[in-house]
Amino acid sequence: MPRLTVAVERFPIAGAFTISRGSRTEAVVVVATLEEGGMRGRGECVPYARYGESVESVAAALEEQTGWIAGGGSRFDLADRMKPGAARNALDCALWDFEAKRTGRPAHGLAGLSAPAPVTTAYTLSLGDPEAMEEAARNAAHRPLLKVKLGGEGDPERIAAVRRGAPDSRLIVDANEAWRAETIEQNLAACAAANVGLIEQPLPAGDDGLLAEIDRTIPICADESLHDRAGLDALAKRYDAINIKLDKAGGLTEALKLAHEARARGFEIMVGCMVGSSLAMAPAMLLAHHAAYVDLDGPLLLARDREPGLRYEGSTVYPPLPDLWG
Repeated sequence: MPRLTVAVERFPIAGAFTISRGSRTEAVVVVATLEEGGMRGRGECVPYARYGESVESVAAALEEQTGWIAGGGSRFDLADRMKPGAARNALDCALWDFEAKRTGRPAHGLAGLSAPAPVTTAYTLSLGDPEAMEEAARNAAHRPLLKVKLGGEGDPERIAAVRRGAPDSRLIVDANEAWRAETIEQNLAACAAANVGLIEQPLPAGDDGLLAEIDRTIPICADESLHDRAGLDALAKRYDAINIKLDKAGGLTEALKLAHEARARGFEIMVGCMVGSSLAMAPAMLLAHHAAYVDLDGPLLLARDREPGLRYEGSTVYPPLPDLWG
């Protein structure tokens, strides 16, 4: 049976990554590794304080599973042992990778999916003042899809500034829960004027009932308001799309089921990520063919990625090679 080890790794961010909840200059990830007989399977997660996680708590939750793994635990039983979240994601993805290595079958084959193909990923512009965001947009204007982090007060000016800087790019805006009832109409109008294609999580999770009542011409995507399938019922009439992140769902196993059920209910799919290395992005590539929007740009925001990593050509990201994952 494989042996589970847990490691904390750090990757510097190129500059800083800033959203409405704060700014950081490095990505701190937790990696679960399964090893047996020269075979190795890995999964990476990004603990997120917004969901009550820390690096220490996630690493400890993984360490608790060492005996279970040594006793033959599998991804089919993992959801019965661990709650959704970053720790389960790392172990679930490591189990997928290890099974692919052990059987000689690619992960997409194990999942009953067609082989993943290259896709276009969004590229994220951090929150800043309008002048800084316009300059960042101008520098990224060659990219076909930009994701714009917003912060509440002053967002109409930020949206207009980004559109000036990148007149031809498709835009997604992500408020990270920063809008309020008294400002949402103004912000929606600014998005419409800038021809924004999707608005992500405008209102706080748990205080987003207003979305079911307002008229809108731009689809709205749930992020913080949805983690796994258990949350889909609450989204009716409020959201048009969902952002599936493996760290929220608790791994590829649940994410695949969530994508299937969400599509059956008529939701558009975005496949998203935390800021992590290529190892965190690789399993999510199996979901990309479900997605109207792909946001797997974590490695593009790092000063250095792990080796080997995913291949990026501009905003095109290619499926992982087996040396990385799957």
